[in-house]
Amino acid sequence: MDEDSRYEAVRSRDGRFDGVFFFAVETTGIYCRPSCPAVTPKRHNVRFFATAAAAQGAGFRACRRCRPDAVPGSAEWNVRADVVGRAMRLIADGVVDREGVAGLAARLGYSARQVQRQLTAELGAGPVALARAQRAHTARTLLQTTELPVTEIAFASGFASVRQFNDTVREVYASTPTQLRAAAPRRRAGRGAAPGAGIPLRLAHRGPYQAGAVFDQLTREALAGVEEVSGPPGGRTYRRTLRLPYGTGIVAVAERTRAPRPGTGTRPGGWLDARLHLTDPRDLTTAVQRLRRLFDLDADPYAVDERLGADPRLGPLVAARPGLRSPGAVDPLEPAVRALAGKEGAEELVRRYGKVLDAPCGALTRLFPEAAVLAEAEPDGPLGALAAALADGTVRLDPGADRDDAQEALLTLPGMDPATVAAVRVRALGDPDVAPPGAAVPDEWRPWRSYAVQHLRVAGERLR
Repeated sequence: MDEDSRYEAVRSRDGRFDGVFFFAVETTGIYCRPSCPAVTPKRHNVRFFATAAAAQGAGFRACRRCRPDAVPGSAEWNVRADVVGRAMRLIADGVVDREGVAGLAARLGYSARQVQRQLTAELGAGPVALARAQRAHTARTLLQTTELPVTEIAFASGFASVRQFNDTVREVYASTPTQLRAAAPRRRAGRGAAPGAGIPLRLAHRGPYQAGAVFDQLTREALAGVEEVSGPPGGRTYRRTLRLPYGTGIVAVAERTRAPRPGTGTRPGGWLDARLHLTDPRDLTTAVQRLRRLFDLDADPYAVDERLGADPRLGPLVAARPGLRSPGAVDPLEPAVRALAGKEGAEELVRRYGKVLDAPCGALTRLFPEAAVLAEAEPDGPLGALAAALADGTVRLDPGADRDDAQEALLTLPGMDPATVAAVRVRALGDPDVAPPGAAVPDEWRPWRSYAVQHLRVAGERLR
């Protein structure tokens, strides 16, 4: 998009572009999402940015009305396989907070200077600034949804000091942490979250969202002890355990999607309600991003449906299920093991090697086993080879992995045929453009072949 077309999106308050770009108003010093319901600024006062971090770096603060930090992530980072796309996926997963820029660069196979240069040139912000913007959003979430002391929130959000935390919150939100907490709706209403109730979340998505199809798939695949789905169709709740960098978590996600209230601007989309229990609040950012990958919440259904809807075979399926998603995974090891061992085999591995939670919650009692544990316990056969390769880094399936390199490495392992690797590439690596090997898939379905296959699968049709 050029700047004139971006301004037209702002003028029409087009929510399809929320998260795709941000605009800032020089006369107010505020940056917004395209669908912000405020009065449209004059064109000569508007600047455009690829990321919230770039807008913040230019001295603009977040709009209190449209909350631009709460938009879905850009679908571009899921599609792209270059270093910028891989870097953005890793930053979203919290790698910079945990390992620094040097750790990010090492995972990408570049020098820290090269990563800094490429991100700044394309996005207007380097990895530290991008991570800082993410920390600010995490801090706001914790301030407004939990009773944690402000000092604990500072470190839980990834800040190195309370002073850095205070300065960043004031810069981004033009409020102190205490003022930001006091402005939360639950505080205005005099209602505080009950102790132990977890962190309530709104997992935003753009455009239509076929929650029923996603929950149907999660119900079929749920592994006993790790996952469960309860409730009738249309009102189901998906619950699961999470192994995270600093601790563990349990999340519950409701099936029903919610749309913004009338009067909040033209924002096609909505959110899934979730509640997250963490043993360590430092894992909030990582947990949220992994849930977003599982539910494919950063997808661009408009681009997908436009391309696939023009196909004679897929057109009726897209019209029947607009916004169909291609679910990913919270732990890339899970779909890889399931592809090799099947659901029953994976459940047996959970029973034998899954770590028991310190505080089990109903039917949720265990974590999915770690690769190193499986490699030691089951050293023989295809499963042992896969686990060992993941444990020693021979195969990488993390968000920043090079998808083609991962595919080549997987194909060298015993038991990994092209069809199995394709399934792993879709679920573990979140690749939106994978077709089953040997299937007659038209090139016109690119770059959304994973979604095309999902449409056929949900409709009960087979590729020909």
